[in-house]
Amino acid sequence: MRHFWLEAALVAGVTLTAVTAACAAGADLSPPRITPQPPAAAAPVAPAAPPPAVFEYGEPVPGHEVNSPFGLRRMPWEKHGRLHEGVDIAAPVGMSVLAVADGVVTRAGNSSSYGRFVEIKHAEGLISFYAHLGRVDPRAKPGAAVLGGRAIGKIGSSGTSTGPHVHFEIRRDDRPLNPVAFIGREFATAEDLPLQTAARYSRRVRVAQVSFIPEAKRALMEGPRKSAKVDADKEDRPRATLTFTAKSADRAGVEASATVPAADPTVPTAG
Repeated sequence: MRHFWLEAALVAGVTLTAVTAACAAGADLSPPRITPQPPAAAAPVAPAAPPPAVFEYGEPVPGHEVNSPFGLRRMPWEKHGRLHEGVDIAAPVGMSVLAVADGVVTRAGNSSSYGRFVEIKHAEGLISFYAHLGRVDPRAKPGAAVLGGRAIGKIGSSGTSTGPHVHFEIRRDDRPLNPVAFIGREFATAEDLPLQTAARYSRRVRVAQVSFIPEAKRALMEGPRKSAKVDADKEDRPRATLTFTAKSADRAGVEASATVPAADPTVPTAG
């Protein structure tokens, strides 16, 4: 019994000594403090990307400009102006003519006036038309799907044409629209399509000057020329002189134009 009390007193003394030493050394026996961290800065939010274009229109003949614009025009063999329902784009014979947008071929063939042609239906009821082609691509058959940028024919001068070029139209509900409002442009929604703007045109008539007169139209000009010659013999001075330039495969029949007031404000029916 004596030994038990001796050992207990010894353990208590050792413990008291250790606690006293720790306090003397300034040891901090409290729980560790947690320092709050500042909140992480929010990552910058990138601006929302614009919606992808739903309607994309390329160029029927990339790199070549419009020579004869959309609007009222009078050709040398015509007495009155009429609506040129598309645009003319001159280019060398054999150059590819491309579909301006995805669509389905509705017509392809040949006519006496438009020559070899292709017609394609696109979204929102828009129709593109390519005429005076030298050759129609064999794949461009009615019912065939085509992608924008795919060749549907070659530049030529078929039909009633003043030189190698493509006559290009865009229509909706059989209403001609100015192709320049669509060529090379993108539209995010159907509401962005310039249908009203593209339907407008000046009431002034451009008088076309061409480098070649189609054979079918020369007879229309023979009468005025002969009449002018008779009057010149009577009055010893010419009243009119008409000359014809030989057709050249590398000449595009580029048109120069002037404007004169329209004789009739009523829009004539295009042929």
